[in-house]
Amino acid sequence: MSYLGIDVGTTGCKVVAFDEEGKIVALSYREYPLYYPQTGWIELDAEEVYQAVEDSLLEISQKLRHDPPCSLAISSQGEAVVPVGEKGECLARSIVTFDQRGDEFVPFWEEKIGRKRFFELTGTSLSGIGTVNKILWWKKYKQEVFEKARYFLCFEDFIVHRLGVEPAISFSLAGRTMMFEVKKEKWSEEILSLAGIDPARLARPLPSGEVVGEVASSFAQKMGWKEKVIVATGGHDQPCGALGSGVIKPALAMDATGTVECIAPALGELVLSPVMEENNLCCYHHAFPSLYLTMVYNFTGGALLRWFRDNFAQKEKEIAERENCDVYDLILARIPSQPTNIWVLPHFTTTGTPYFDTQSAGVIVGLKLETSREEFIKALLEGVSYEMKFNLELLSQAGVKVERLRAVGGGAKSPAWLQIKADVYGLPVEALSVTEAASLGAALLGRRAKEGIEDFAGLINKLVKVREVYEPDEERNALYEERFEVYKRIYPALKNHIWKGEK
Repeated sequence: MSYLGIDVGTTGCKVVAFDEEGKIVALSYREYPLYYPQTGWIELDAEEVYQAVEDSLLEISQKLRHDPPCSLAISSQGEAVVPVGEKGECLARSIVTFDQRGDEFVPFWEEKIGRKRFFELTGTSLSGIGTVNKILWWKKYKQEVFEKARYFLCFEDFIVHRLGVEPAISFSLAGRTMMFEVKKEKWSEEILSLAGIDPARLARPLPSGEVVGEVASSFAQKMGWKEKVIVATGGHDQPCGALGSGVIKPALAMDATGTVECIAPALGELVLSPVMEENNLCCYHHAFPSLYLTMVYNFTGGALLRWFRDNFAQKEKEIAERENCDVYDLILARIPSQPTNIWVLPHFTTTGTPYFDTQSAGVIVGLKLETSREEFIKALLEGVSYEMKFNLELLSQAGVKVERLRAVGGGAKSPAWLQIKADVYGLPVEALSVTEAASLGAALLGRRAKEGIEDFAGLINKLVKVREVYEPDEERNALYEERFEVYKRIYPALKNHIWKGEK
């Protein structure tokens, strides 16, 4: 049997089939465009997203003619929402996470509920990115869309609906909407009442790994599936990635390095302390039963190394293409072993936690005439790592313990970067055998629903293996601790003097 994990991201979707040993037997990927109709507006065409998912499923099905899937679940980007009509049609493009239209509704919630209570209800700090604010925008400016919509669905429940199943959403994805009461595990009557949103227009919230239904026979026929395929609740992509990384106990965290750098620790209990709220640190359901999750992240993340590649590494790009090797291996091949005396503030997009400062910008401090290219490259990686160390300190102040990290994503392929992380954090960083953590997490949730697995932790620990451990070097860690004290002063000193944008 094979188990499907569908990962629906912001710019592309991935469908991966895994066997009973957790090994990939087939993979398909499709991209789709983001749309920017006005400054600050960011949209996806949900029909294009769905078509990409369907095409990927069809490609996988053709590869698995003799081993059809028995279950599937979805790992989804957060916050993005689709207005869906009575016949399942999309009534408007999806407004995605970092679209700024929701910002205007923040004062409304401050007046009606207040930031403290909003955080206590939802486990997320009040901001404009929540799904509820995107729906309020349609209600205020596109009344025909708001009134005609049968459902307002996030991408997990939207895809589930398109598979012919009653819309259902995992607790972990519902926790990203700012409409879900995290303690009571249900839609918040108080928030929905104030927003004027009928809960019947939202998907049914369920724990991750629960049976939702079976793929409709018409869709199964299109895929060539002769046996029933169970549809299960999946989760938000970060909890699914943590699950697929084996991060299923407190003090263990996923460190995902892609376009965004994200550290997500597992928590044994719901932590809603003032320190969490003041620093924009969320707390919501993990995809693993009875656990919770928080996240700290930097939006520049791995994109910083890609920026260097595209602007300053033409030679390495040519060699990589000619010799069919990894361009990043070439870029990082000669970086020095010792810490640099350069500090990079990785705010090349926006800041991420804890500031959410959209007006900040990247800063490089410490350049000299003798600074080498290799030192500069290493400083880019150090800068992202300093920023995440700062976030780890905030987590510690909030009572969230992190003792080990498990690295996934593109950055996990680089031994040099993993060693920098270990040295900067002063913590062991584990490289895994897993390459598609979010898809694996979703597939495991589908398998749990299909097979009624009782020892879910045992299965995950069996399938997710640590390939290598990068231990912090004591001498380098001591040097990084000194440099980190300098790093922490840069943003506070410059935040009123940096402005990202055009005058």
